[in-house]
Amino acid sequence: MTPHLHRPLDSETATMLRIVLRPTIDGATDWSGLTGDLDRKGYRLGFRDGRMLIVDDYSGEAISTGSAIGAPLSALSQRIGRPPLRMSGDGRSAVLHCRA
Repeated sequence: MTPHLHRPLDSETATMLRIVLRPTIDGATDWSGLTGDLDRKGYRLGFRDGRMLIVDDYSGEAISTGSAIGAPLSALSQRIGRPPLRMSGDGRSAVLHCRA
């Protein structure tokens, strides 16, 4: 059995994330800019098992996948390119490696 990537979202939280984060993700022109914009809102991106995760910066907890808020990694990668990732030692997760 594969563990969940994040806790299931209630509909209100999912809607809030779409309203707050989708414009930022949809307006991104590169990974570095997206990282900075999300950071200012208190979020960061994580990657696990080939999925992009929205991570709450305060708790460090993955709260959603990009797909769950209508912003799948595949569409974002097509638009702004493949994310520059640095793999973690577990071989299943990665972090963005953007130059400032």
